[in-house]
Amino acid sequence: MATSKDCFQTIHTMHKAALLAHRKQKSEDTSTLLGGQLPNKVVHDNNYIPLMTTGPDVSEKQMQEKPQSFQHAILTALPEDRHQPKPVIVVGPAGVGRTTALEKLIVDWATGKHLQHFSCVFHFTFRDLNAHKGVLSLQALLLQCYSHLSPESLALVLQNPKSLLFLFDGLDQYQHSLEPPTSLTLCSDPQQPASVSMLVASLVHGPLLKGAAILLTSRPTAASLESLDGYRMELLGFLKPQRKAYCDRFFSDPIVASQAFENIERTMGFYDFCTSPRFCWMTCSIYKSLMEAGEILPETLTQVFVYITIHLIRALSLDTTNARDLVTSLGRMASHCCLGPDSNCSKEEMASTDVQQFLTTPTSMKDFLHVDGDLESDNCIFSFHTQKIQEFFLAASFYLDESEAVSVEELLENHEGCVEFLDLYLAGLSEPSQRKPLESELGEFNTDHIMDFSSWFKSTSRKALESYHTDRHLHYFHLLHQRQNEKLVKEIITPSARGISYGVLGVHDCVSLSYIVTCLGEWDQLNLYSSKDLTEEKANLLVPAIRLSHKIILVQSSLSAGALAHLASALSQGRTTELDMSYNPMGDTGFKVLCTGLGDCNIQTLKLPVCGLTEACCGDLVAVLTSEKSHLRVLELRGNTLHDQGLRKLSHALGSPHCKLQELHLVRCELTTLVFKELGVLLSSGTSGLRTLSVGLNKIGDEGAKHLWVALGNKRCSLEHLDVEMIQLTDACVGDMSAAVRASGFLKSLVLKNNHLTDTSVPALVQVMQDSRTMQEMNLQYNDFSEDMFEMMDQCAKIKY
Repeated sequence: MATSKDCFQTIHTMHKAALLAHRKQKSEDTSTLLGGQLPNKVVHDNNYIPLMTTGPDVSEKQMQEKPQSFQHAILTALPEDRHQPKPVIVVGPAGVGRTTALEKLIVDWATGKHLQHFSCVFHFTFRDLNAHKGVLSLQALLLQCYSHLSPESLALVLQNPKSLLFLFDGLDQYQHSLEPPTSLTLCSDPQQPASVSMLVASLVHGPLLKGAAILLTSRPTAASLESLDGYRMELLGFLKPQRKAYCDRFFSDPIVASQAFENIERTMGFYDFCTSPRFCWMTCSIYKSLMEAGEILPETLTQVFVYITIHLIRALSLDTTNARDLVTSLGRMASHCCLGPDSNCSKEEMASTDVQQFLTTPTSMKDFLHVDGDLESDNCIFSFHTQKIQEFFLAASFYLDESEAVSVEELLENHEGCVEFLDLYLAGLSEPSQRKPLESELGEFNTDHIMDFSSWFKSTSRKALESYHTDRHLHYFHLLHQRQNEKLVKEIITPSARGISYGVLGVHDCVSLSYIVTCLGEWDQLNLYSSKDLTEEKANLLVPAIRLSHKIILVQSSLSAGALAHLASALSQGRTTELDMSYNPMGDTGFKVLCTGLGDCNIQTLKLPVCGLTEACCGDLVAVLTSEKSHLRVLELRGNTLHDQGLRKLSHALGSPHCKLQELHLVRCELTTLVFKELGVLLSSGTSGLRTLSVGLNKIGDEGAKHLWVALGNKRCSLEHLDVEMIQLTDACVGDMSAAVRASGFLKSLVLKNNHLTDTSVPALVQVMQDSRTMQEMNLQYNDFSEDMFEMMDQCAKIKY
């Protein structure tokens, strides 16, 4: 006689076998170019590549630095020893692979790879659940969906809820709410009849099969997400390594795979939708077709959809007139879907578009459109596979329209707020080189509409680029990048469009900005003020812009070591003469990376105030200053804790025959009296070319300053500007200082602000300024002078007090 354990094992084995058999049967269905590969086929053919996710409770920074695979995240979220389980909520945009990831999870469980602490896994789609009307028990629902289970077997399985895993796919398609109802209305008995919506809510919120694990997937747009309490993870799809792996697997020839991958990354890798496995399938499929035919690969997103459209139309064997009418009909449908609340068309609405006149078979219909339901049913719903192809047909149909009913401005205004790529496609298709292949299939575009777009584009772009709105600048950079027209860039981008800050940049922004700068050949000032998330990827994309920029501003920015490496490399190969990295928390480690490019570049002015530098960085700085290829003239180190030892190292560099430094700022660098003897000796030696020195806000005092006065009095000292603000000077230093000023043949300005000079010093200071032929200004502001001295100081216009 079989024990309950034996029965349970038999049920367990049978359930796994039934799940695998069902999925193998579904894997024989056909995939489409736009619709993508079917999830079952991807998994069954062993073509699954792990999707990346944030995992539960992962910060945005951790997500960027260490994304993890979906399978690993699920194992973490659903451990065997879980306590008080909450639903696991997997969120991701359309086409990111949510359904395929669930299929892989089910197959891995059924084949004994993962999650074996669950005795049974039950999978539902919310779309299928919408079809259930009336009331039934959870047990009855499971028996309907899993007919291989007998009532007795299921009853045994349900006795241990903690061993059950329920998977619900597509919450965004659910027609009911998951708002937690009152505890009085929730269902707790698997045999109690209730509406399907109540059964689902009772499972998700706990009373029904308490302890069972629940996993839901959804697009971010689902209204019910806000009310759900659980472990939420964002599905990232394919990042760059996964896209590389996908291409390597898709193309049998490694060289072809590499060519395709590099082109995809260069042309489209910066778009968010490139993380979609469906998009990777579509792109690789069309690239394979192009490469086999010896065609040139696309250089813009517009060209990708041009070739996709050509591929789909040729499969229908339509003549030019019918092909043109088909795209025009698809454009009408696209407009309806954009403007409608549900982004789809009913069968009745489809009749008004004339699309079915050309797509006469189920296969051709599904190649172009997503069909929800039976084609013969009046309840069948039609939509585009993606928003991208929907808007492409809308743009193409505008140029094919022979009437003058709608201008480009009216087209964009009518669809404002419901389109994302429309003006991008209009920009691309306005260029002869990009639309020509499509015109060979559809006939020539309406030249009046092309001229209308060109006129609109020039007018609006110039207006946008004259403003100080960064987002408007970047948007038109995107459009210019899509057009790939260097002559047009030079015509539109005027000097007034180059002066604003582009501190907050996305990946697409970096690509477009670099394209603009490359077309122009140079850029006066690349202002990246307050770039808080300048990642290694973004910095790499900005390398062309960095190389061609004369001045680069990275004030209050934060760069990773990888980003700094790309910056250093670009500087060493570029024409930049000024780099401002003020208030950049790079520290000694980051500065060491930056120095790899500073020793052999055109930088003449380097600003590094408050960058977290210490004396440990000075060795690298000395190497830069003493490099024969260094052009550094101005160095700003204010607010870094260099200490005396750091200045000693710098002093040795200043005496090098290769050092070209003329201006050095060491304000508030934790310097003391002890080091100024060595600095004074250096300044007196004549080996230093320093013209400007700032050492204010350091604890120097009269004792340290006397070495500066001695140096100033030496004819070999070439200092022209000296700033000793707030270094605790007193009247005791005025005699030596006055003698030094008189003896100096070069000194033009002396800043003595915020010291402890009193009325006693005023006559001597006024006299020395009146006697000096070289001195142009002495700044005595904020000392301890009484108002009685103001009249005396007024006698010398060169004194500022």
